[in-house]
Amino acid sequence: MWIAVLIVLAILAAFATASFKIVGQAEVMVIERLGRFHRVARSGLNILIPWFERPRSIDVRYFEAGVGGQKKITAGSTTRIDLREQVLNFPSQPVITKDNVTIDIDAVLYYRVADPQKATYAVQNLPYALETLTRTTLRNIVGEMELDATLASRDAINTRMREVIEEAAIGWGVDLTRVELQAIEPPRDIKQSMELQMRAERERRAAVTNAEATKRAAILESEGVREAQVRRAEGEKDAAILRAQGLATARLAMAEAEAQALTRIASALPEGEAAMYLLGVKYLEALPKITEGSGTTIFLPAEATGVMGAIGAMRELLVRSSASGARGGSASPPRGSTSPTSSQPSSPPQLGAGSARQGAGESDDGPDGAPVADL
Repeated sequence: MWIAVLIVLAILAAFATASFKIVGQAEVMVIERLGRFHRVARSGLNILIPWFERPRSIDVRYFEAGVGGQKKITAGSTTRIDLREQVLNFPSQPVITKDNVTIDIDAVLYYRVADPQKATYAVQNLPYALETLTRTTLRNIVGEMELDATLASRDAINTRMREVIEEAAIGWGVDLTRVELQAIEPPRDIKQSMELQMRAERERRAAVTNAEATKRAAILESEGVREAQVRRAEGEKDAAILRAQGLATARLAMAEAEAQALTRIASALPEGEAAMYLLGVKYLEALPKITEGSGTTIFLPAEATGVMGAIGAMRELLVRSSASGARGGSASPPRGSTSPTSSQPSSPPQLGAGSARQGAGESDDGPDGAPVADL
């Protein structure tokens, strides 16, 4: 009795399991009736007819990392199709470039199932098909490029791969969102050569930068020296102009002062004696310079006539100055007359060698026979 009850319960449980299917959010199930596509079961509770309807299973692949850090792919099957964006990652593959360099490229693919019916019936193994298409497309694209272009053109490679894979994936009910190259690993010897080339290039750039800096510094220094010389020359020119102007002003002032002095001397002396006076003054001023030096000997009198004439003119000037200062109310005695209070003649004495006093009749010779002038 109890055995029959248990059998009935088991049959009911199997019937319920086969009839009631709960589908999660962002998941669907492809339902077949008698081996043919019937409908797509969406998220929520779905009732199936036992033994007539069943969900269709599809193949899936999982890329996992092992305990030792090694990557491995786990393959399986499921009746639930995930509608979220999925990542298809597969191991790196060797690719030969146009210049015959073998490099390892690790690519990753992002896709989303848009049509579950096509993803189930249009392709036998969707993940494997996408992986194989990505590998072949990557080989074709990189095979047309050289190593340097491959390393510097990741964006261009991603764009071309997406265009090619998306064209085929549309028929599989898949929307390809992006394709990325995770890593490009050249061989060890190529990597060392690239490092040496990079180091040499940086050293060359450093040398060029230093040379440009030295050149710029030399140019700035020469410009500074040139500007300093120009300003120094301008300053010297301005100073020379100012010195010349000052000297000209001083000479003009001296000339004006000398002209006034000559005018006063000429007005104070009798007519024709101003030149004699000036000549005597210049002679007396030059006489000390003539006597300078240890080898110079001068016998006096030297040109006594000219000297005594100059002294007489100076005496006449002094007499006229004192007479004009002492003049009170009476007129000064005429020239050549004798003053009642002085026994000296008012006219200048006659100068010359061998001259005698007028009215005395005696000779005015000195002890050595040289003529002496009486002032």
